[in-house]
Amino acid sequence: MFTPSEVEARTGVPAATLRQWERRYGFPAPVRNASGYRLYSPRDLAQIGEMLGHLRAGVPASRAAQLIRPAGPGPSQAAPVAALAGALLQALVASDPVRAAALLSEAHARLSVEDVLLNVMAPALTELGHGHARGEILIAQVQQAGVFLRGRVAALLELAGRGTFGPGVVAACAPGEQHEIGLMMVVLTLRRQGVRAEYLGANMPLGDLALYAQRRQADAVLLALSGEWALEATRAQSAALTALAVPIFYGGALLNASPELAPALGGLYAGPDAREAAATIIRQLRPAYRKGRERPHPARWPEE
Repeated sequence: MFTPSEVEARTGVPAATLRQWERRYGFPAPVRNASGYRLYSPRDLAQIGEMLGHLRAGVPASRAAQLIRPAGPGPSQAAPVAALAGALLQALVASDPVRAAALLSEAHARLSVEDVLLNVMAPALTELGHGHARGEILIAQVQQAGVFLRGRVAALLELAGRGTFGPGVVAACAPGEQHEIGLMMVVLTLRRQGVRAEYLGANMPLGDLALYAQRRQADAVLLALSGEWALEATRAQSAALTALAVPIFYGGALLNASPELAPALGGLYAGPDAREAAATIIRQLRPAYRKGRERPHPARWPEE
């Protein structure tokens, strides 16, 4: 990862111009460290290089921005990205972490962090579960792969930092829920968009979660449920969350199958994947900060 000054030294593009491109054209897409400062990936540098090439050829900036390859995989990229996900699955099933790490490094060089999460990691993780359900993959292989992928997402979370600006969201898995990776992906996506998102882990008693959210003056709570095993305890304890008087978001495989559970639990359905969930939460929280809602602490949404 590169700081703005390092990017300027490598490309000649001033930090102010990078911020202008980010606001106007949606790229580059840097992460922010714990202090709120931007960090640029090799993919960001590649896009900056493409932009410079178009500008030097006399292409207007607005048109040059349109020519930059999109953050998501287009039709020409879909097959290679699917191939990466398939190769990652094979490496995980073969218990080959070296190969899996190399594939993810390749993915990060070509794709945004969000696309690596949603189009490479998530499909491999889903297919691991399906393979186990079909009796083709041992639970030991599934768990080993989960440990590897969790470690990779945890490293990205550490790199992104918690941030010091923006609204605060506290996220945890429901009581009895042990599946963490999907929720960690949501937290990472939120942090990359300036949200002070905290991840508290699996199997969280909702009374403790509510108390922690209150102490942290959280602006919202996000709870993940992957299966029916977590529903009864969540129903029994959900009053602790609704008493907070902040938005409560619910997500996970169980909510994807039955979104109506969210309002029944006194909350809002976050969305089917990390990108949609983050977008839903941000849409709900951003207006309050634009209006300058009074709070005991001077939280604000970062403009840059």
